[in-house]
Amino acid sequence: MADTYPRPRFGAPREPARPKNPGSGLVRVVDIAAGSHARAVALLVLCGLLFFLPGFFNIPPVDRDEARFAQATKQMVESGDFVDIRFQDEVRYKKPVGIYWLQAATVETASRLGLPRAQVRIWLYRVPSLIGAIGTVLLTYWTALAFVTRRGALLAGLVMCASVLLGVEARLAKTDAMLLLAATAVMGSMARVYLSWQRGDDPPHPPWTWPAIFWTALAGGILLKGPLILMFVVLTVATLAILDRSAGWLWRLRPLWGLMWMLVLVLPWFVAIFLKAGDTFFSASLGGDMLSKVASPQESHGAPPGLYFVLFWLTFWPGATLAGMAAPAVWRARREPGAQYLLAWLVPAWIVFELVITKLPHYVLPLYPAIAILIVGVLERGLLSRKPWIVRGTAWLFVMPAIVSVGAVIGGMALLRQPEFLAWPFAAGAVIFGLFAWWLYDDAHAERSLLNAVGASWPIAVCVYRVITPSLAPLLPTVQIARALRGVQCVGPAVASAGFHEPSLVFMVGTATRLTNGSGAADFLLQGSCRFALVEWREERAFAQRAEAIGLLYNVATRIDGYNFSQGRAISVAIFRSEGTE
Repeated sequence: MADTYPRPRFGAPREPARPKNPGSGLVRVVDIAAGSHARAVALLVLCGLLFFLPGFFNIPPVDRDEARFAQATKQMVESGDFVDIRFQDEVRYKKPVGIYWLQAATVETASRLGLPRAQVRIWLYRVPSLIGAIGTVLLTYWTALAFVTRRGALLAGLVMCASVLLGVEARLAKTDAMLLLAATAVMGSMARVYLSWQRGDDPPHPPWTWPAIFWTALAGGILLKGPLILMFVVLTVATLAILDRSAGWLWRLRPLWGLMWMLVLVLPWFVAIFLKAGDTFFSASLGGDMLSKVASPQESHGAPPGLYFVLFWLTFWPGATLAGMAAPAVWRARREPGAQYLLAWLVPAWIVFELVITKLPHYVLPLYPAIAILIVGVLERGLLSRKPWIVRGTAWLFVMPAIVSVGAVIGGMALLRQPEFLAWPFAAGAVIFGLFAWWLYDDAHAERSLLNAVGASWPIAVCVYRVITPSLAPLLPTVQIARALRGVQCVGPAVASAGFHEPSLVFMVGTATRLTNGSGAADFLLQGSCRFALVEWREERAFAQRAEAIGLLYNVATRIDGYNFSQGRAISVAIFRSEGTE
């Protein structure tokens, strides 16, 4: 009997191959994790460690803010004074004491556990920021549960975990990651109270849990960065009160008891610093730091309104890829209680930040959890915009991993004059994930694209933070200077620096490092043996003239060439030593 089945073409399979879906594996992982809170939390913690740990231990101290915070904490540990905040002999009253206490506790714990040279290991000072970043991811998940399904809340946590700006702050020993944690806890607990009021819930014994979280996190935020966290609360409450023509739900936060509890937590240190320094702290932190940024640019960080909107598309990647497509649906739902609360959290504070003259990218970071939840809410409903101009205008951002990873490799090669082969596989992985995210995007499978973009964040983190950035250490003068001074044979070396005054130098070389000019460095060497003068080439003439005038005999130990990234210029530092010093 004749064969009635069509014969396959040469080389073709006898049965049609199943189409491959590069995003299906990630979707299955999310499906499994969303089956319970425990699995969801475990996945978020694992992703936090994978995304935030690359480079965490290897990146040298970053000038200037990180090194200033770390050095002030180091002096607290050295002096045993945990009230006053100082950088060398100068008071540092820009921020309250919260982050310094957290960093000091970490360093003290490591020292008691026997970790050698704990006080100069910058990664210990970064531990609170790492905890703050992972805690923010978990609190974003917890907050989102009040608005979306467990699966949606998990996606919101992953979006925050992969965001570029949070990845940067997780690796810096500053206040911002911990402030974000406090702000997310405050806004998440307030959201639950507000939404229960909107639903008409009226339990005979309202829970104390949400008010306790709200007031405790509010106190923590005040100790971290002063009254800034109050701005988010006040603007959100005022906006909701205007829209709802009522603010009766605030009584569910137990304001009388809560205010007393908050004062119990914050007043002791503020009283202690007032007794120690008078009103100097309050005038410096409120007037000199916070209010001055409103009217004038501080430290050359002035910019016109609109900067944060432009930076958002990079700093909130990969979530920013869907933000534009989610915006029309968010606007249509603006009077729904959930969307109304999230927009009240986001919009007024964003406008304030855009109007303030001084601008830094991390200022708007406490608003990003609201954006993540809004995007996921629209994604869950399948309401992403299909308008071609919006899709074409934002979907291309999925290829950002290709741009960033290739740019990082090329930049590293240009600076170091070597190929950095170790970064290539991770750059290739980021490119593949990013191109899959772009290729797979359509409105019915936007989640697949988003998850592929989230997946691209890990190889990007390894490429940029673990391979490229630490490899720039030979260009950093502080690292080379500290390494050179550790090799001296004399006991108790004293150091002065002329022309190179970066905070990282004080942190790595020692609190007693004298910051001076060329003439002062020569006078310093004349005062005894085992002394070293670090003289930047622009100060060498003044150093030589003064040395000749006072009859100083000195030797050149070594010369270090590098790049001062804070000032954006190449520098050359000569290490002079007093005669007879080894």
